[in-house]
Amino acid sequence: MVSLTRTSSDHPDFRLLIELLDQDLWQRYPHTQESYLPFNVIKLDAKVVVAYVDGAPVGCGCFRDTGQSGIVEIKRMYVKEGARGQGVAKKVLQALEAWAVEEGKGRAILETGTNQPEAVSLYGKLGYEVIDRYEPYVDNDNSICMGKTLSYSYQS
Repeated sequence: MVSLTRTSSDHPDFRLLIELLDQDLWQRYPHTQESYLPFNVIKLDAKVVVAYVDGAPVGCGCFRDTGQSGIVEIKRMYVKEGARGQGVAKKVLQALEAWAVEEGKGRAILETGTNQPEAVSLYGKLGYEVIDRYEPYVDNDNSICMGKTLSYSYQS
């Protein structure tokens, strides 16, 4: 059973999962990952969700305000390899979306990459559509930016 916890970016389980995410991204994008480092820093005001199975942290994600009216950016989505394929990422993303709606937000955007087909597939299944690349990803051919209008109804 997956349980979700809302927390902040300084939570130790979130930090642990982010280290694993960064290792995964370095393997997927060995020649370009260094250029992403400045964009992957998560500030303390980010809204974080950590997923647990049997008390162990297995997945995470967060969102931050973009500064554009009603729009949040989903960041740092990750599920540990052994927990993939069990709906953890879907639950984390839906929890983030619900939290954003509670905060009065009506749209979510995100950036993923060409070497993350499983992420692109998941986002597409959950209603995200490819949009124009936004800053700082405009000139990055490895980036795929997606967006979705948020609503109050979520399926389990």
